[in-house]
Amino acid sequence: MQDPNEDTEWNDVLRDFGILPPKEEVKDEIEEMVLQLQKEAEVKPYEKMNLKQLKEAEDEFNEEDMKAVEMYRKQRLEELKSLWKQQRYGELVEIAGEQYVKEVSNAGKDVWVVIHLYRSSIPMCLLINKHLSILATKFPETKFLKSIANSCIENYHDSCLPTLFVYKNGEIKGKLIGIAQCGGMHITAEELEWKLAELGAVKTDLEENPKKDVVDMLTSLLKKASINSN
Repeated sequence: MQDPNEDTEWNDVLRDFGILPPKEEVKDEIEEMVLQLQKEAEVKPYEKMNLKQLKEAEDEFNEEDMKAVEMYRKQRLEELKSLWKQQRYGELVEIAGEQYVKEVSNAGKDVWVVIHLYRSSIPMCLLINKHLSILATKFPETKFLKSIANSCIENYHDSCLPTLFVYKNGEIKGKLIGIAQCGGMHITAEELEWKLAELGAVKTDLEENPKKDVVDMLTSLLKKASINSN
């Protein structure tokens, strides 16, 4: 049977008279690959520009480009705002008593503040400060502060240290006072993170209380003691 795509004079004649369909063009695979790569590389210049570059290049864009440029400008502004919001803190900062109202009570709308009242002569206070430094880096959207207890509250008793206050919008949302409430002398950074998450100060990625096994054991012992006493 005659191949209609065969390159012969007879087939050419039949094509001229419309008896055979036009010869199928054999596409050059290499040429297609090149064209595809070129297409993929065709990125509008404004997609790689920062805000300053977008402003400087406005005269070079047509009306259609300008609509896209405005969209990209808004997108970049939102990204910058989000980045600023997430990274505005990020460290444990020392404040003096006279800065308390400004830095804590008036910290800003919807800002979570964790402040540690401490004394450097108390070992657990130093441990809490160490853990808070780690958590401040992990949760830069939360404001972490520390202050020597007596500079904030005159004659504050050592038995109440360490003390952690959690604030939002100028109101105390939670507090941990003394060694026991703060988790004990061997508390880990993760355990402190869980406690602060329970108070709303941070959004933890921990799936359960790191001290769950200990809590479950104590609960079980208390239940047994209660049953035995009855």
